[in-house]
Amino acid sequence: MSIGRPHSPLLRICLFAGCLALVGAAPVRAAPPQIEIMFEARVCRPPYTGRVYVVTTTRAEQRPLDGVAWFDCQPFFAQDVVNWAPGEVLQLDPARCLGHPHDLAQLPPGEYRVQVVLNLDTRSHDVLRAPGNAVSDVTELTHDPARPATLRLTINERLPALRLVDSESVKYARLMSRRLSAFHGRYVHMYAAVLLPESYDASPHQRFPTVYVISGFGGTILDTQMGQLFQYACATEDFDAVVVLLDADCPTGHHVFADSANNGPWGTALVEEFIPYLEHRFRLIPEAGARYVTGVSSGGWSSLWLQITHPDAFGGVWSLSPDPVDFSAFQLLDIYAPDANFLYDAEGNPNRVSRPGPWGPGLRAPDFWRLEATLGRGGQLQSFEAVFSPRGPDGRPRPLWDRRTGRIDPEVATAWKQYDIRLKIEAEWPTLGPRLRGKLHLVCGDQDEFYLERAFVRLRSALRTLGSDAVVDLVPGAGHGLTPREYQRSVAQMKATYESRYGAAGDRLARCAERAPG
Repeated sequence: MSIGRPHSPLLRICLFAGCLALVGAAPVRAAPPQIEIMFEARVCRPPYTGRVYVVTTTRAEQRPLDGVAWFDCQPFFAQDVVNWAPGEVLQLDPARCLGHPHDLAQLPPGEYRVQVVLNLDTRSHDVLRAPGNAVSDVTELTHDPARPATLRLTINERLPALRLVDSESVKYARLMSRRLSAFHGRYVHMYAAVLLPESYDASPHQRFPTVYVISGFGGTILDTQMGQLFQYACATEDFDAVVVLLDADCPTGHHVFADSANNGPWGTALVEEFIPYLEHRFRLIPEAGARYVTGVSSGGWSSLWLQITHPDAFGGVWSLSPDPVDFSAFQLLDIYAPDANFLYDAEGNPNRVSRPGPWGPGLRAPDFWRLEATLGRGGQLQSFEAVFSPRGPDGRPRPLWDRRTGRIDPEVATAWKQYDIRLKIEAEWPTLGPRLRGKLHLVCGDQDEFYLERAFVRLRSALRTLGSDAVVDLVPGAGHGLTPREYQRSVAQMKATYESRYGAAGDRLARCAERAPG
């Protein structure tokens, strides 16, 4: 058949039928579920401006609220709204809403349990589970991208408000901080869970040494497990101490008890306001030699920072698996290097945030940031910026890195140097060194899931060069959580330090009784 010859009627019919067959065989375009949301006036009377969260889980035993996590995160989505009124229907817009680990339009087919959240709490970093947030009932969704369903959800209840109830062995303390309230222009309270030893009530005229414990990132005043771990270690070592679990939760994440341009003077408020209050209320020895500070991860960084910035306020620090103590080894990144990039390496590959291991294949920086961007506030990366960065002209912390390209802003990186623990110790060693003698105890695993051992060994090297007597232990084979033995060993060292200063048990009781109020 020549190119120019017209098709016969029969041929044209056959070709038309073939085209119809091809169209029929084409895959149906996938579509996201239609999600329609409203909230009742009884959970939030005024119009709401903020972020609406839709959280899901495929796990029958899990609350959708608990599916959002660093590792193996369940799908969740968020959309910003302005003046959304009670009773008004909001349709989640796939083109506008954020999502992790993928967009709403890419939601895989499957059976989901779904819940909606309004973040009404302004005290905690936890935009999903914080006390007082408003939520919907959990609703089942069967998602078939070829036949997307419509899901209607009504936000109709509030999560229980923060309610701290004392028990026989755990007492809660709350103090309005004058300094923090003045900084923020509103009332700001400091919280602690105080875990008392068995001998506390039996010895009403005795004062006790104190172990101040700071939880890692994500811990709140309601999570007392870390305090209980140290209380158990104290009981096992026969160290008669009061364990005080300090709350480091704040709207931007974890304030690490550092004075900062964005969070305010948390370290100063602790030392000058909260600790004196706690010592008066709970018969604690009001002397630096009987105050010990410890913590893990962000709490490990916090405790070390408190010891070096208030060297005469504490009798020793036991810093466990601290967040980066040298920003030239900020996990796998040197933030001071020319052309440093938070998201990608020199070849354009995504940077690692965590090691592959039992928690999965490891976190990559772009995915980790996507999670935080969907949450909006309170994530770990934004928490670092809230503490270490100067405040920008918009009133928010200046970002360390460009959110699109990942390139680090060298001006902001230079500003971070004032919080670089290794640099601070080296610069201030002539005056700081004598005040830290016998007080520094640091522990980290050499297989830390977040590569924290890299900064740790650099600080160890610097301390050795300075001639410090710091006890700096890199534990072979240990990960981020270390082992129970390391916690036990830390408490044993606290006890030995205490007894070296205050004498044997009998003498200690007599001297403490002299300090007790009449």
